[in-house]
Amino acid sequence: MKDIASISKNAGAAPMAKYDICIVGNGAVGKAAALALAQAGLRVALLGMPPPAAVAAPEAWDTRVYALNHVARSLLSTVKVWDALDPERISPVEGMAIKGGTGSAAGNLAFDAYSARVDALAWIVEDRNLNQALDAALKFSSNVRLLSSRIKSLQVTADAAALQLESGETVSAALVVGADGAQSWVRSQCQIGIDYRSYKQRGVVANFSCERPHHGIACQWFTETEGIVALLPLPGQRVSLVWSAPEALALELLNEPLSELAARLTALAGDKLGQLQPLQPELAQAFPLSLLRAHALVAPRVALIGDAGHVVHPLAGHGMNLGFGDVAALVQVLAERGAHRDCGDAGVLARYARARKEEIVLMQMTTDGLERLFGFDFGPLRLLRNAGLNLLDKVPVLKRQLMAHALGRTADKE
Repeated sequence: MKDIASISKNAGAAPMAKYDICIVGNGAVGKAAALALAQAGLRVALLGMPPPAAVAAPEAWDTRVYALNHVARSLLSTVKVWDALDPERISPVEGMAIKGGTGSAAGNLAFDAYSARVDALAWIVEDRNLNQALDAALKFSSNVRLLSSRIKSLQVTADAAALQLESGETVSAALVVGADGAQSWVRSQCQIGIDYRSYKQRGVVANFSCERPHHGIACQWFTETEGIVALLPLPGQRVSLVWSAPEALALELLNEPLSELAARLTALAGDKLGQLQPLQPELAQAFPLSLLRAHALVAPRVALIGDAGHVVHPLAGHGMNLGFGDVAALVQVLAERGAHRDCGDAGVLARYARARKEEIVLMQMTTDGLERLFGFDFGPLRLLRNAGLNLLDKVPVLKRQLMAHALGRTADKE
């Protein structure tokens, strides 16, 4: 087995830069990981191509928003990012109303922050608001070096991993963290297989104003044939749409004027929100929905976080929260590793994988199971599942357990 020095020499690279951790991927999860690990005293390289320049006006509302739970807020607070977010563009979720089906036989389930003994069930945060705060924090982190070169190769030895960059530099680290999304280059280099299933749906997103106040309530409808529709509260009388629609319907929604989509939503919500109108500038986007499960979260001197390790259906809004949960777990196991172990120690990485297994599997089973259950249009089953929602709504113990999980299992600590 070659050592790292010989790899650098044979590659004809510039002098090698050495770090404790190299994070590949410059999304929100990778940035948060860089800040948290640097705060723990580790030398971190954050490697990723610069994001495309934003084209939306600063006052425009992002079509991509996240429902961040208490684990995500705690992590962002720890790295001094939460208080740097623009508070005027954050909306707390005070409650959630879920409706299964339509008509008199529809099932209903409701949650509220008061019953959960918390100030909010979640917080709706725009992608731009989150990433701007993360970027600002990274500029002041002395332990993080930002690199934008593409990667040529990854080589792992007994004592370190080496990333050869197109710039000619070789980066050496005790641990490489793959935070490079569902199409993860790091995961492929480690030959980690995946289980993948397309839902044959697209998530259609857009923003609207509403005639009546939403009171901080997130509404979700499980329809029989048109997918899952969610309206998330934005500040003021505004809502953000996430419609998990079958592909044919998604294309129809994207091709019709937003005024027609607003009319559909007005009819669906009934008298809850009154008349909906598209926010300016009028914009609807869509992204494919899939289930992805990596066969392993770790490999020799490599750990996966975020979408590189798992992708879930957005019906529960927990994709980003799972990624931030990965970061919190990785930071904890590295902090507890002991002075005799480096960051890429196999035993340390095994503890990280064990720490994340239960939550990831449970969330994927829950979201996938719900998508299958409500996507199956069979009369008797439809009546049974809607009755189940109504029953669950009347059983406080089960509701508390569901709320605790949605909050990141912190409900009893708040």
